[in-house]
Amino acid sequence: MSKKNDTADGRSKVTMAQAFRTIIWPRRNLVLIGLVLIVISRLAGLVLPWKSKALLDEVIPAKSYEELYNLLILVGVSILVQAITSFLLTRLLSVQAQYLISELRAQVQKKVLSLPIRFFDNTKSGELVSRIMTDVEGVRNLIGTGLVQLVGGTLTAVISLFLLIRISPSMTLFVLVPVSIFGYLALRAFAYIRPIFRVRGKINAEVTGRLTESLAGVRVIKAFNAEEQENRTFEGGVDRLYQNVKKSLTATALMTSSATFLLGIASTGIMGIGGYKIMAGDLTTGDFLSFTLLLGFMIAPIVQMSNIGSQLTEALAGLDRTEELMNMQPEEDPEHRRIHLEDMRGDIKFDKVTFAYEEGNEVLHGISFHAPPGSVTALVGSSGSGKSTIAGLAATFLNPDSGTITIDQQDITKVNLSSFRQHLGVVLQDEFLFEGTIRENILFPRPDASEEALQNAVNAAYVNEFTDRFEEGLNTLIGERGVKLSGGQRQRIAIARAILADPKVIILDEATSNLDTESEGLIQKSLNELVRDRTTIVIAHRLSTIKKADQILVIEAGRIAERGTHEELIAQGGRYYDLYTYQAKI
Repeated sequence: MSKKNDTADGRSKVTMAQAFRTIIWPRRNLVLIGLVLIVISRLAGLVLPWKSKALLDEVIPAKSYEELYNLLILVGVSILVQAITSFLLTRLLSVQAQYLISELRAQVQKKVLSLPIRFFDNTKSGELVSRIMTDVEGVRNLIGTGLVQLVGGTLTAVISLFLLIRISPSMTLFVLVPVSIFGYLALRAFAYIRPIFRVRGKINAEVTGRLTESLAGVRVIKAFNAEEQENRTFEGGVDRLYQNVKKSLTATALMTSSATFLLGIASTGIMGIGGYKIMAGDLTTGDFLSFTLLLGFMIAPIVQMSNIGSQLTEALAGLDRTEELMNMQPEEDPEHRRIHLEDMRGDIKFDKVTFAYEEGNEVLHGISFHAPPGSVTALVGSSGSGKSTIAGLAATFLNPDSGTITIDQQDITKVNLSSFRQHLGVVLQDEFLFEGTIRENILFPRPDASEEALQNAVNAAYVNEFTDRFEEGLNTLIGERGVKLSGGQRQRIAIARAILADPKVIILDEATSNLDTESEGLIQKSLNELVRDRTTIVIAHRLSTIKKADQILVIEAGRIAERGTHEELIAQGGRYYDLYTYQAKI
């Protein structure tokens, strides 16, 4: 879905016409088959009320057993046709609807992964899971049996109305009054319910997001004895969801009760009018029975259509939220990022770069430095000074607000991200590992890497130092986010992963922060191998690990306060000298 309509608050609102054009029309052949099946099914269903008049007015008075047998065979065949077409309809469209759901989930997930890092910084992962998995489920009512039944119900109601008029125009006119009132109330209810369904999706996503966070942070919750606090937060979210559901159920109940009351009045009136006409000789018993059965065939689809209409309203509300995601601007803009780096050398240059996470609150002010190919640039400074932001800009996770960043003399904001990131390796302070085995995590950047390349990375990062003690070795399951491993073990796996990727540019954010002294010594050796002939930007609080850096940038309050080699900065006796001598005393 590409075209959108906007509500007053700027949110996308999917119309039925748009849903038809983008979802139903591409599958028109299946829908057409479904419509044919539903027409056959509904026409077959009309045989019983149609032949009931003949049974009472012709067959029984004539005492014709042959006609009775023929009538029963005809009705029996019609019932069989109904059963077969109903099965085919459900089998055909319901399966297609589920396929469409899986297709849409894949499209939404692909779109979400294409969005910038800033989007994920401001959105809970659990909320995204809900939007990917839940919001698209309503389309089963568009391409599934729901929409076809809506069309079939309309067809049945129209044919029944025509037959009712033939039997008794006055009785039909009487019925149409309460039916019209019910139709008006149903349309008003749908307009009221759609925003409720939309808000429900938002609340459900928020509650799911909080639940996901709680489960991921269960150790913190238990450590601070915060179970009750977390329970109250979740209960509050669940209550908001309940209040929302209550609103929609109230509207649905109003429709149902209105249908019961209004259609009950119609049935009562028909009973009286029909009885009067029979006694007056204006209506036969067969006509009355046929009229009553046909009335049921007209009213039942109308009531059913109100339920289906509610389902379609919920589907469109879910598509509203899905459309919001699909219309977001991806970080990879093929119209703007047209430069492909064929043979990247890793020459990085910052020129008067500024950046702000929030407008009017800059965290970087005019940062300029040059990291030649194969060099090591270390960023040091106090927490919050802007070191990680510089690293994020170099990794293209963020874009500068002003100034330029170039890679091999090309403006990095115009470089195709895939062509750059295939040469990028990142080791973060709190490295993320996927649930699975150690082998799978190391192979993540290059799943098709040879066993020799894998073992080289394992040995270079000293992962074998602890996997040799595991019964399953590299095939050891590490749990969600690597929970079964120590911080140092996780960090070594992350470094092995970066080594296997064989990048031209490496970003190391506190790569040795989670290691004990022994592990740090091992890792420092592997890092020396990793950064050789590769452009490296390293953030480190432990200044002893960056003595050999080609240049050290001291970042303070978003500015470069000092720059030089370790020896040059020590000789200056400035901020770096203070930090280094302070750490040496600890």
